[in-house]
Amino acid sequence: MTRYNTLLKRHPENPIIAPADFPYGDADAVFNCGQTMYNGKTILLLSVILAGEPAPRMHIAESGDGVHFDIRPEPFMPQVDDPLLAEYDGWIIDPRITKIDDTYYIIRPTGGTAHALLYRTKDFETCEFMDCISIGHNRVPCLFPEKIGDFYYRLDRPSAINNPGSIWISRSPDLLHWGHFRPLLHPFIHWNRSKIGPTPPIRTEKGWLEVFHGVLWTQRKYSLGAALLDLDDPGRVVGKMNSYILTPETEYEQNGVVPDVCFTCGAIADLETRRLRVYYGAADTCIGLAEGDLDEIVEGCIKGR
Repeated sequence: MTRYNTLLKRHPENPIIAPADFPYGDADAVFNCGQTMYNGKTILLLSVILAGEPAPRMHIAESGDGVHFDIRPEPFMPQVDDPLLAEYDGWIIDPRITKIDDTYYIIRPTGGTAHALLYRTKDFETCEFMDCISIGHNRVPCLFPEKIGDFYYRLDRPSAINNPGSIWISRSPDLLHWGHFRPLLHPFIHWNRSKIGPTPPIRTEKGWLEVFHGVLWTQRKYSLGAALLDLDDPGRVVGKMNSYILTPETEYEQNGVVPDVCFTCGAIADLETRRLRVYYGAADTCIGLAEGDLDEIVEGCIKGR
């Protein structure tokens, strides 16, 4: 694979959360985290697999400096208790967080069938289940952080025999009823040739910045890329990077539960400092932090770097 000088740079304290850092049991993996800011603190929703437990759980980690995290003892999000959905649930990982007004919406998949479940919270103390908002296999829809015109929008990643991993876009009047499904972005270059998948878009002055993962099955390698969507018409791609912005190159990314994986459920942009932070799962085992210049990444999308 071609090597690039990637625009995301690893934090020197990586991995910032490893299984040994989980204080409430013998963890085999702490990985693939939702991420947002709340009351001036960085909040991560950790996917945690404990030794001997049949399924993952989710814990909140919070930090004042974005590097050193305290993990809360109690799991944040239980399995869904709707009896008609419970049989499909049981694999609590890969949450995506989007703040809309004063509410944080969280979408996570069920188990192997990958139905999408929508929750909401205002304080990260309690969590309300809203509904199942897609039938499987839709690998975690990602909400835009505001209405565009009269609709909420989201990015979908359906999986089917004739569509192994492309990003689609859909819209809704109320966050629960979705339609107007349209293709948006397909695998387009060597490092993401097998499939791509979305994270919640970030508003910038020049468009919606979309950080996505891409997979090359011949090497079973997960890397991260970036694209830019039109602010007023998010179904239109205005630019995308041909190079990845992060790819597995370190020991903790190349060796673990699933080797050669850099996978993220989101990103955090600071519009004042123009920094982009990405907390990512490394080899489905631990969590790394990579940072980059927001404007450089946006320009990279526009120029097709």
